[in-house]
Amino acid sequence: MKVDVLDLKGKKVREIELPAKLFEAPVNMDLMHQAYTRQMANARLGTHDTKVRGEVRGGGRKPWKQKGTGRARQGSRRAAQWVGGGRIHTPHPRSYELRMPKKMRQAALRSALSVKASEASIVVVDDLTIAEPKTKQVAETLGNLVGVSTALVLMPARDQNYDLIMRTANNIENAKVLLASYLNVRDLLNFEKVVLPVKTIDALVAHLG
Repeated sequence: MKVDVLDLKGKKVREIELPAKLFEAPVNMDLMHQAYTRQMANARLGTHDTKVRGEVRGGGRKPWKQKGTGRARQGSRRAAQWVGGGRIHTPHPRSYELRMPKKMRQAALRSALSVKASEASIVVVDDLTIAEPKTKQVAETLGNLVGVSTALVLMPARDQNYDLIMRTANNIENAKVLLASYLNVRDLLNFEKVVLPVKTIDALVAHLG
């Protein structure tokens, strides 16, 4: 698949062939859904907690004697049926972690990239560098490249330029900067356009095989 390579002003400078194994891979929707579900589940903290009967304060004395009162027998005022009592069948700390083999995760990412490519949502830029962290400059550049669409910018490696762009893009609501090695299904699906500097394509090939 051939796509245009743009400069920072959004003008075509040349064409490039995207790797077919990444951008023309078979699309497996079930695999993409599994990867998305896993990512969202692993993001959950699981720190919710409620107190059971043995954890609430009080209840040391039997409310009334076992027999002779005409009332139902009770052993503690902290039982679940009492106001202020413990809770039953309620949440406690747990892990929501889901496991997924690496090759399946990579296949899900290749599927998501192929979907973006088929929708003409891959924007390749010749070189994405800035001299100083100015939000206006980065916002204008993204406007030239993707217009009003939301954009996921993938950078090839962590360096000074990456730090500048990431720090600046944090102030832009509809954009996110990510390392190619941190690519994930959720961000691919949440953003309308994927901006790729030419060097990032090699980083994706190395990361996704």
